[in-house]
Amino acid sequence: MNHPLSDVLSKSIGPNTNIWQFVVVLPKAQIGDNCNICSHCFIENDVVIGNNVTIKNGVQIWDGITIEDNVFIGPNVTFTNDLHPRSKEYPLEFLKTLVSKNASIGANATILPGITIGEGAMIGAGSVVTKDVEPFSVVVGNPAKKIKSLENS
Repeated sequence: MNHPLSDVLSKSIGPNTNIWQFVVVLPKAQIGDNCNICSHCFIENDVVIGNNVTIKNGVQIWDGITIEDNVFIGPNVTFTNDLHPRSKEYPLEFLKTLVSKNASIGANATILPGITIGEGAMIGAGSVVTKDVEPFSVVVGNPAKKIKSLENS
C-alpha cells in the first residue's frame, strides 16, 4: 500500500509493503515484501531493501546502501555514502554500505559510508558507526564500540 501523499516512482516493490505519507522512492530502488517504510523517508536509486524490513520515520537511504532481510532501522538514523562530500562534486561511485540480515539500528545512529553491519548486530541509539560491526555484537557510543556479544545468549 502506498499512501496517497507518498511519491513512489519504483515499480520494484514487493507485496504487503506499506509506504506511508511524505515518503519519496526513486525509480530504480528495490524494496522487498512485507516492509514498513514510515513517513518522511527518502530512498534513492542504487538501493536494495530486503523482506520484512522496518524503516522508521525520518530516514534517508542513499545510493550504495543494501539492507538485507528482517532489519530494523530506528527513527532518524543517518546513513552517509561519501567520506569527503563537497557541494556539486560527486564521486564516480558511492561507497557501499551493507546492513546484514536481522540487524537493528537504534534511533539517531549515524552510519559512515563503506561499513558492513554484521548479521544480528545491534547498534545503540545515538551511536556513530565508523568501522565494520561484527555479527551478533552490540555497539554503542561515539565512536561506536563493542560492549557485548549476542552469540550464545
